[in-house]
Amino acid sequence: METTKQIMDEGSGRMQKGLDFLEETLLNLRAGKASTNVLNGVMVDYYGSATGIDKVASVTVPDARTILIKPWEKNMIAPIEKAIVNANIGLTPSNNGEEIRLTIPVLTEERRKAIVKQVKEEAEKARVSLRNTRRDAVEAFKKSQKDGMPEDEAKNGEAEIQKVYDKFSAKIDAMVATKEKEVMTV
Repeated sequence: METTKQIMDEGSGRMQKGLDFLEETLLNLRAGKASTNVLNGVMVDYYGSATGIDKVASVTVPDARTILIKPWEKNMIAPIEKAIVNANIGLTPSNNGEEIRLTIPVLTEERRKAIVKQVKEEAEKARVSLRNTRRDAVEAFKKSQKDGMPEDEAKNGEAEIQKVYDKFSAKIDAMVATKEKEVMTV
């Protein structure tokens, strides 16, 4: 028989992981202003091994529309450019022999709406994950009740996991509202 604390801790932990994943996903969505996050997951061939761009160059954001990549070795300019093009992130690199510049294009109204739609889809996936976690916790309380947990303790646990679910759901709503505002602001 699991205790109330074990069930609550597992449920809260899974909900937090879902929220963290949504946060990471939203960071990687381009909102019309420069962010080094768009390069997360772009791997460059560094002497035969796939390596993140931030491991072979300094990546900075000098202004709201530009990402500047300064490779630590000049011979890495071509492989970095190739990796950015192959990653298909919608940015075209340009270099001056010393550094690579990525200029973030202005988003069209249509593209902004598409990004907001994508944000809402990702949020719905996170909500489904939360609901599944809540359902699993409620089932765990019911199973524990059959295994000898007092009925009132099981019912209180179900009410508590609902409160945790509501708290995480509100956080998702806030994250979506913030990202939507960021995307739609010209």
